[in-house]
Parts: sequence; structure tokens; C-alpha cells
Amino acid sequence: MQLQDKVAIITGAGAGIGRACCLLFAAEGAKVVAVDRDPAALRSVAEEVRRTGAKILAIEADVSRAEDVEHVVAVTLENFPAIHILFNNAGIVPHGKIHETTEEDWDHTMAVNVKSMYLMSHAVVPIFLKCGGGVILNTSSATALRSVVDRAAYSASKGAVLALTKSMAMDYVRDGIRANCLCPGTIDTPSLQRRLAAFADPEEARKQFVARQPMGRLGTAEEVAKAALFLVSEDARFVTGTAFSIDGGFTV
Repeated sequence: MQLQDKVAIITGAGAGIGRACCLLFAAEGAKVVAVDRDPAALRSVAEEVRRTGAKILAIEADVSRAEDVEHVVAVTLENFPAIHILFNNAGIVPHGKIHETTEEDWDHTMAVNVKSMYLMSHAVVPIFLKCGGGVILNTSSATALRSVVDRAAYSASKGAVLALTKSMAMDYVRDGIRANCLCPGTIDTPSLQRRLAAFADPEEARKQFVARQPMGRLGTAEEVAKAALFLVSEDARFVTGTAFSIDGGFTV
């Protein structure tokens, strides 16, 4: 029970890494606040957590919108006395080189992948400061450390997440606030399945994704969730400002 009685907000909670973290954090004693734009996905993860007897609060919200973020924090504090953990996990994975990326796509990517983390952190950090500390975990990407083709906007956004994480770690290290980021490689999630389905030959596309992994396989959301658990737990109390690679050797 590494997170006994901790209140943890998890964005992008409806599927993949976010869903796995909801389940694991709840199993480790946390009171989970699951945030996602997809109401069906939210209901599903909330029902699964509740079947275990753990507590979860599901809030439908678009965390790239300031008013939605304010709503998330307000509802959380209406239900729980404090916030201890913020896991900024919501994100999208657009394809394309820079000349193929429209201004609308660029702005949307930055809003979902970066602005959402600014908005959530901007709202939660003052609560951490009043309470004497807290933990922020951001989902960056292996592409923030090593480039891949056709990911211009995505890589730029995840590089920004890495830089933001390090900045927050430096700014709040003496306030008892730790900030770290995960840098996952290719993880087998519903998001990946949707992207693979868009290829002319999804099976061949999957083989190519696997082929670029030194371990010869894709990662799982559950493996990333275990890394996230370590970084938000007291076991990592001396860890801040780090980019935690979990990519099967992709960035070695």
C-alpha cells in the first residue's frame, strides 16, 4: 500500500497508461481522481476500480481548457481534503513532418500535450505549497530523447514536457515538491492500435514498430504504470527532475 490515503489526479485516465495507473494506484491505497474527455472510457475504468473496493472519482474534462481544469480541481477538493499527486498523462500522437503539419494540428498538439500540463500544474502547485509538498509526474516520450520520422509536432511537444518538468523540479525543490517525467517507448495501448489501423497494412506497420525495439517487443501499459508508481511514491523521495526512460532500450 505505497500510496495509502494519497489523493492522486490522473489525466488521460480512460485508456492505456492512464487506465493502468488508475488501477495500480488504487490498488496501492490511493484515492484516484480519474480525468478524461471520453465519458464511456471513464465509466469503464471507474467501474473496474470500484469493483476492487477502492475509491475513485471520475471527472469528464478537457484539460487543455482552463475552465475544465478549474472544475477538476474544485470537484476534487469538494470530495477530498487534499491533493498529493498530479499525474499529467493526457496526450495525443499526431503523425507528419513539419511541412505536412497544419497550424491547426500544431496548435492542437501543443494544447493537449503541453498546455494541459501547464494548466493542471498552475492550478495544483499552489495547493501543494499550502500543504507542504506534493508530486508531479508528466508523461513525455522517448522521442524527446531520440528522434523518429514523421513525428515533428509530437516530438516538439514532448521535448517541451521534458524541459517543463526540469524547470518545475528546480523551481520547487525546496518546497517539498518533486517533478519527474516518464519517457515511454512504443507501448501497446488502444491509442497505438488506432494509429496502426490507419496504415494500409496494419500488421506490417506493427512489425515495423516492433522491429525498431531492441528488446524485440512493445512495452505494456502495466509496465509503465509500475514505473509511475515508483516515481510518485516515497521510495523516490530523493528523485526529482529526472527523465525516466522506459523504452526497451530504444534510446540507449
